[in-house]
Amino acid sequence: MSEKITIEALVGAAPDLVWQCYTQPEHITSWNFASPDWHCPSAENDLRPGGRYNARMEAKDGGFGFDLGMTHDEVVPGRKLVSRMDDDRMVEVEFIPEGSDTRVRTTFDAESQNPAEMQRQGWQAILDSFKGYVERL
Repeated sequence: MSEKITIEALVGAAPDLVWQCYTQPEHITSWNFASPDWHCPSAENDLRPGGRYNARMEAKDGGFGFDLGMTHDEVVPGRKLVSRMDDDRMVEVEFIPEGSDTRVRTTFDAESQNPAEMQRQGWQAILDSFKGYVERL
């Protein structure tokens, strides 16, 4: 069994907006990268149990890129997404109202090729990018 890693961010926006920005492809392409030298040129999200998510992530210089694909197991609009990545690792994202803000908490199975702390930092950087994007809207 793989190690579980949890990251979170308190986003200064209402849960409905946070959910829309997290799940709609036109928003995903605006925040789904860990640093300014990367981008997300395309995203798809069929938001239903059994539906597919796919996001293309690339270095802006074209030197490297990959697809992150997964299948949704559970979709609770505005509250929770549970998905299985194509390599069979699980990811759960919770959207927790806190006053006028929303806490986004992601728990995922670590992969075995990179140190857990490196994975935590990468996923946290993407979540921080998401937080910044939503709060600028």
